[in-house]
Amino acid sequence: MTTAVPKSVTAYVDASVLLRVVFAEPNALRAWGQIGRPVSSELVRIEALRTLDRKRLRDRLEDRAVAERRAELLEAIDAFELVRLDSAILERAAEPFPTSLGTLDALHLATALAVRDQVDDLVLATHDESLGLAGRAMGFQVEGLAVPG
Repeated sequence: MTTAVPKSVTAYVDASVLLRVVFAEPNALRAWGQIGRPVSSELVRIEALRTLDRKRLRDRLEDRAVAERRAELLEAIDAFELVRLDSAILERAAEPFPTSLGTLDALHLATALAVRDQVDDLVLATHDESLGLAGRAMGFQVEGLAVPG
């Protein structure tokens, strides 16, 4: 079960959260408006724009819809503190984690761990089950995962 996120929380936000909000998809993060300081890896821009391009092709989005969504994504990302993928983050992502993770999720978790070194109460916001599970195993408060029914 997820808990209420305090106002003005600092959250590491992955692309799954950003995309659900911008595309107004079901089960978007309820606490989105309470995130006062969104932080993410510089990967979030690439992931979000690649997803938009896939949706453009798969769903045959009209140019106007693509332009609007792209502008919304870029505006939201401009409000993020983006963390560069430095050698320390890349090295940590290559090391084992307590649960199975793909490459991008490992990069996100390694980045979140680096941020947590400076922000004690950092929340991990994701809709990705693998990243959320690994985040919990690493001691993060995770927001955005569906509660099994």
